[in-house]
Amino acid sequence: MNHPLRCAKKKLGSLTVLFASVVPVSALLVACAGSPDDVSAPVPPTVGQSSSVTNTTCSAEAVQYAIGAPFDETNVPTLQSESGAQQVRVLRPNSAATMDYREDRLNILLESNDMIEALRCG
Repeated sequence: MNHPLRCAKKKLGSLTVLFASVVPVSALLVACAGSPDDVSAPVPPTVGQSSSVTNTTCSAEAVQYAIGAPFDETNVPTLQSESGAQQVRVLRPNSAATMDYREDRLNILLESNDMIEALRCG
């Protein structure tokens, strides 16, 4: 017959092993998490307050002349400047892209032969 004290010692030994394996993992997770001070996001402007960041919108109409032309990395600054875009994203067929809309981004969509198929903002 098992003595109640002997069972308690076995359970305590199992808990000690479990605790010894969980604590180091928890400490690593906490160390990787960092503090909330590590993240800095801009404060959104309140109603009626102008933003310190200039929101330049993209105008794809200004660069439609480039559709059908061969794509060249050296043309990107020109297309960016003429469209007024702050960012440029080049999308080849079957390339992965986020679905976020950015009014200040020019998307250059290419055909498989690197010809410019479309120029869109977003």
